[in-house]
Amino acid sequence: MSLQQDLENRSGAKCELCAATNNLAVYEVKPTSTGGVDGSLLACETCIDQIENPENTDVNHWRCLNDAMWSEFRAVKVVAWRMLSRLKNEGWPKDLLDMMYLEDDDVRFAKESGDHLDESEKIIHRDANGAILQAGDSVVLIKDLKVKGSSMVAKQGTAVRRISLDHENEKYIEGRVGSTQIVIITDYVKKMADKE
Repeated sequence: MSLQQDLENRSGAKCELCAATNNLAVYEVKPTSTGGVDGSLLACETCIDQIENPENTDVNHWRCLNDAMWSEFRAVKVVAWRMLSRLKNEGWPKDLLDMMYLEDDDVRFAKESGDHLDESEKIIHRDANGAILQAGDSVVLIKDLKVKGSSMVAKQGTAVRRISLDHENEKYIEGRVGSTQIVIITDYVKKMADKE
């Protein structure tokens, strides 16, 4: 059975956020740690667009989270928490957040998106060309980099997939090169297009 079929069975073939039944797709919660059924949810085109493009947010669409926030599934709860946090200045989302309960691990995972921070508090990571990097993005090295503490050299052109961001320094990201998890300075990477 495919991941989409598993999620359709779990959700009754409805968006797990707003209960829409059209244009449903698998949405992997970034940064993807587990993927699969536990790290994904079934969402409609409208929800996915607004999650990934905050400038398209229709605040009233997210009143659906009043139900979704009580889901038994981690991926759904985490996305509900992130969207409510992003919209908390509207008033009613703050009330829902105050009622919501997440385990400590889930809160840590939810905070990795930075949606709970006000714009002035957010650290923005940019690649060598100025493109904004987000957790879960893939980058390519634009020069050979010596890996501290080892004899390894990460070669120019090496792809680093599913990066994570340092929430205290906008110049640092982390990613896996081969079997080694390394810290990379953003000046030496270029964001890969989604199709690459």
